[in-house]
Amino acid sequence: MALPSSGPISLNAVNVELGLSGTTSINMNQASVRTLFAVPSGTISMSNGYGKAANYTATFLVIAGGGSGGIGVGGGGGAGGYVSGTQTFVPGTTYTATVGGGGAGVGPSQADGNNGSNSSLTGATTAVGGGAGRQNKSGAAGGSGGGGGSSGTGASFAGGAGTAGQGNNGGNNWPTTSSPFATGGGGGAGAVGGSAPNNNNSGAGGAGSASSITGSSVTRAGGGGGGILSGGTAGGAGSGGGGAGGAGSTSGTAGSANTGGGGGGAADQGGAVAGAGGSGVVIISVPSTKYTGITTGSPTITTSGSNTIIRFNSSGSYTA
Repeated sequence: MALPSSGPISLNAVNVELGLSGTTSINMNQASVRTLFAVPSGTISMSNGYGKAANYTATFLVIAGGGSGGIGVGGGGGAGGYVSGTQTFVPGTTYTATVGGGGAGVGPSQADGNNGSNSSLTGATTAVGGGAGRQNKSGAAGGSGGGGGSSGTGASFAGGAGTAGQGNNGGNNWPTTSSPFATGGGGGAGAVGGSAPNNNNSGAGGAGSASSITGSSVTRAGGGGGGILSGGTAGGAGSGGGGAGGAGSTSGTAGSANTGGGGGGAADQGGAVAGAGGSGVVIISVPSTKYTGITTGSPTITTSGSNTIIRFNSSGSYTA
């Protein structure tokens, strides 16, 4: 947590602050002690360590909001960008977690879906919101790209581009002038969105990616399935929170909350609507010996082994 701010400081306490066993051999002149005490050279005393805390490494996962599906024979929404890694946390520094919302679902006459919003964590790469599924044009670019829609003109519409290192491209439509006009699925963090294999079957959403940051493996950021008119088969949901596409008067389903899943596309028949994208999430795993308990935004706090897991389903902050 930090060395005492007054009174005696034991070498055992210094070792623990440095992440070592309390009985590890240590001397005041070694580099790690000088760094902790902020005395790079010359005379050093135990009082120089008052209140000092060592930097530490934490693991993080940042997922943006997923894009919504398109309507009017719309492609599936792309998953939110997926960013994971480790970074150095500096004691006393506040790290802000911004959780992006999913793209709003769309109803009749709106055609194009909406991109998801970005998520971020101080010091980490920003996760880009998922691309929207579209009708009568290529899918939108995003963390993962949205699926290409269909228009009945015979035109080819590609899936939107995913962001390198965060997601994958959406799938392509099936170019034809004949109903039921198959569309592409939205890309997922783990795989490209499915391209329509023929005019009767729309592409499925791309699979998400798995992370064990919370202590068990969970798949997130799956793409949404493409929509299709009556008589065809809509694209299935991408694993990891993606929504399924709708066929005919069946609406596309929404991406699951706090997974960054893309929403399913729909066909604008009988009042059908396209699915909204799922909201994102920010998760931080810190060594429990370093966890301060100073947070805003009401994150969920759990433990796994020797780590404390801070999960932000909505925006907030953690002070190291």
